[in-house]
Amino acid sequence: MNFFEQQAVARRTSARLVFLMAVAIAGIVLAVDAVVWVATQSPELVLFATVSSVAVIALGSLYRIASLGGGGEPVAQQLGGTLVPESTTEPGLRRLRNVVEEIAIASGVPVPKVYVLEHEAGINAFAAGYSTSDAVIAVTRGALDRLNRDELQGVVAHEFSHILNGDMRLNIRLVGVLFGILMIGLIGRKILEHGRFGGRGKNIGAILVAALVAMLIGYVGLFFGRMIKAGVSRTREKLADASAVQFTRQTQGLSGALKKIGGLHDGSRLNQRSDAEEVSHMLFGDGIGFSGLFATHPPLLERIRALEPGFNDDAMARLQAQWRASPPDGMQEDVALGLGGGSGARLPGATQALSVTPPMVAAQVAAPGADDYRRADSIVIAIPDALRDLARQRESVMPLLLGLLLAGDEALAERQRVDIAARLGGEVADHAVRIHQQLTADLHPMLRLPLAGLAFPVLRLRPRPQLDAFMDTVQALVHADGQVSLFEYCLGRLLTVQVRESLDPSRYARFGRRKPGNVRKEFASLLAVVAQAGHEDRASAQHAYLAGLQRVLPRDHLPYVPPANGVLALDAVWEPLDALDPLAKQAMVEAVTAAVSHDGRVSVAESELLRTICAVLHCPLPPMLERG
Repeated sequence: MNFFEQQAVARRTSARLVFLMAVAIAGIVLAVDAVVWVATQSPELVLFATVSSVAVIALGSLYRIASLGGGGEPVAQQLGGTLVPESTTEPGLRRLRNVVEEIAIASGVPVPKVYVLEHEAGINAFAAGYSTSDAVIAVTRGALDRLNRDELQGVVAHEFSHILNGDMRLNIRLVGVLFGILMIGLIGRKILEHGRFGGRGKNIGAILVAALVAMLIGYVGLFFGRMIKAGVSRTREKLADASAVQFTRQTQGLSGALKKIGGLHDGSRLNQRSDAEEVSHMLFGDGIGFSGLFATHPPLLERIRALEPGFNDDAMARLQAQWRASPPDGMQEDVALGLGGGSGARLPGATQALSVTPPMVAAQVAAPGADDYRRADSIVIAIPDALRDLARQRESVMPLLLGLLLAGDEALAERQRVDIAARLGGEVADHAVRIHQQLTADLHPMLRLPLAGLAFPVLRLRPRPQLDAFMDTVQALVHADGQVSLFEYCLGRLLTVQVRESLDPSRYARFGRRKPGNVRKEFASLLAVVAQAGHEDRASAQHAYLAGLQRVLPRDHLPYVPPANGVLALDAVWEPLDALDPLAKQAMVEAVTAAVSHDGRVSVAESELLRTICAVLHCPLPPMLERG
C-alpha cells in the first residue's frame, strides 16, 4: 500500500477503535449492573450504576487524552526519557541524532524531538505524537549501546513509518481510550491499597467489598483493553517493518536489530512494566512479554523470517550462545564494518529544471527510496558545518531563519533589519544580517528548506511569547516590499505550520473525510496559483491549470482566473484542502504536479512550492523529485 492507502486504513482503524471501545464499555457496564442487581434487586440503583459507570469511563478517557494534549513529549517523559540536545557531542547520541535527521529529510517531514530511555537496557523504541510537528522518537539506552548504525537506522525508520502512516495519532488516542476502560478497576485497587487506613467504621467493610468487586470488574476492562491493543497493533507493525525496509532499501539493519532482541538477555523488555503496559502497542518490540491472543506484535521469528526467509530457531540459538559470551557493542561494530557518513551531494543549479510526472510524485509521498536515503545523507553533509551548528543552537535559530528571509537588495534588507530590531531587538537583527551574508556565500539554494527543517525542532523549544513575536517578524519580512516571492511564502507558511501545530498539536490531529467535490473553489485557487507561478504567459498558465483540473474534477468547468494577490491566495485554501480524505489527497498531489510540470520542466522554486503544498497538507515529499 502507498502512503495515501495506509492513511485510509488508519482512518478505518480509528473508526474500528470506536466500535471496540463501545463493546468494551458495554461489557464493563453489564458487569457492574449484574453485581448491583444481585446485591440490591433495585432497577433504580442499576440505572444509577449504568450512568455512573459510563461517566467514570468517559471522564477517565477525557482526562488521559487531555494529559497527552502536548503531543509525544508527555509519553516519553512518563517512561523516564531524557531529551537529546541538538548540539550533543556524545558519540552515541550524535550518531542517533544524525540517523534521525537523515531519515526525516529522506521522508520529507520535520526533524522530531529525540529522547533516550537511559535506564532501559532492552532494545526498544517508539514514536509518539499527534502530527509531524510534535512527533517524538524515543530509543532505549540498550538500543544505542547494542545496535550498529545500520540496525539503528532500521529501528528509527520503522518508527518513522508510524509517524507517516497515521499510526502515531491512532496510538496516542488509544492510550487515552484504554485508560478510561481501566478506570473502574483502578479506583477499586486504590481504595483497597489505602483501605487499611480507613479505621473500623461500620461501613468500611462494605466499602472494601465494593472496591474488591470494582477491581475484579476492572479485569474485564483489562481483557478488552489488551484485545483492542493487539487487534489494532499487530497489522500496523508488519506494515512498519515493510516500510522500514523501503526507507533504507536493505533488510540487514532491521533484521539485525530483531536478532539482537531475540539473542540478548534483556531482549526488548522495559523495566517500568506499569507504564510500559499502557504504551506496549507503540513499542518497536514487545516490552511486556505478551503472547497469543494479547500479543501486540507478530512473533519475533516471524518478523525476522519476513526479512530473511532462511533464518530459523537453530540460528537464533547460536546467536544467543555467542552473545552470552560476548555481548555486541554497536559503536565497535560501526568501526569494524566501516559504517559512517555519506559522500557529499551533487545538487542541481538554482535555475536547472527537473523532469517529473504526476504518478511518480504521488508515489513518492512518504515513500523514500534508496536514492532518497543516500540523498538525505548527502544533503546533511552538503550543508556547511557552521550553518548546521547555528540550526542546532537555541540562541541562533531565530536569527538563522530570519536570515533566510532577508532580501538581496541592500535598501530592502535594511528596512527588514529595522523590522527585526523593533520586534526582537537589535542584537537579533544584527545577528540575522551576519548570518544572511554567510548564507549567501555558502548555501546552495536547494539546501535552504532542508536547513530550515533542521532548525524547526530547536525553534519549537522557545517560549510561546517569543514564538508569537517571531512569527510577527516573519510576516513583516515576507511583506516588507509589498510582494511575496515563492520562497518567502514557502518558508513563511512552513514556519507557521510548525509553530501552530507544536503549540496545539491535538487540535490538528485528524483524518480528513471531505471529497474533491466539496472543495471545488479552493482546489481551483490552488491550481491557479501553481499554474501562474510556473508559467509566464496567461495561455500557458491556463493550459497548465486545465491539465491539473482534469485529474480531479474532469467534469467540472471551472474557468482559469489568475489570482489577483498571487501566491497569497493560498492562505484561504489550506484548511479545507487538509480536510480531504487520504485518497482524494493523492489525486490532488497528482493534479498539482500535472500543473507544475505541464511545460515539461520543474524549476527549483516550483519544486519548493510543490514540497510546501505537500508538507502543509500532511503529505510529506522526499527530496528526490527527479528520480524515476
